[in-house]
Amino acid sequence: MENKYNMTKEDNIFFAKRKLVDNIYKSANLEGIAVTFADTLAFVNNVNTGTISVDDMFKLKGLKDAWEFILNTIDEELTIEYIKKVHFEIGKGQGIKPLGEFRDKGVGIMGTSWRPKLPSECDYVSELDNIMKNNHELERCIELFCWIQRSQMFLDGNKRVANLVANKEMIKNGQGILSIPVEKIGEYFTYLIHYYETNDNKELKQWIYDNCIDGI
Repeated sequence: MENKYNMTKEDNIFFAKRKLVDNIYKSANLEGIAVTFADTLAFVNNVNTGTISVDDMFKLKGLKDAWEFILNTIDEELTIEYIKKVHFEIGKGQGIKPLGEFRDKGVGIMGTSWRPKLPSECDYVSELDNIMKNNHELERCIELFCWIQRSQMFLDGNKRVANLVANKEMIKNGQGILSIPVEKIGEYFTYLIHYYETNDNKELKQWIYDNCIDGI
């Protein structure tokens, strides 16, 4: 899996800012927040079209705030505590409890009977350390994206957290942006569910590599 782009960090930050609306739009739809690109653009520009529900407005604001957070902390070390901070930014004002902390109860996953372990049964620090030992920048970022989704650390917002954390490392290492095309979300979930059930992410990582990496 070769790197697709070799941007400077500064160029990648500029690219991410230019693609901010698109990234928020795609990340929202991946999490099931049904907003149009036009409505997302209007929201980011502080225009209320009247077509976005209050709940979805809070979720979009959380995504916008989280993007600002990672762009302002791009050089910070990626730790479990940092991942919790991303969750806090994403979930503010949405009634998510616990906010910025691991879930303390079981969760169900749409489309499968598979159930993730409780965070108290996992060693996320060790798992993250193992991922970060991968010297291949792009593969490491894709691995992070997959791992956070399957771990289901939080009661809500895991896909959004995974996307933001992966993109922090993408940008820091000049690898572009990772985002799931809205028109391919159904196809993506087929690969994601297979990964959930088997813990084998080889096909999922290749699909992401082929379809979801953008840069200059």
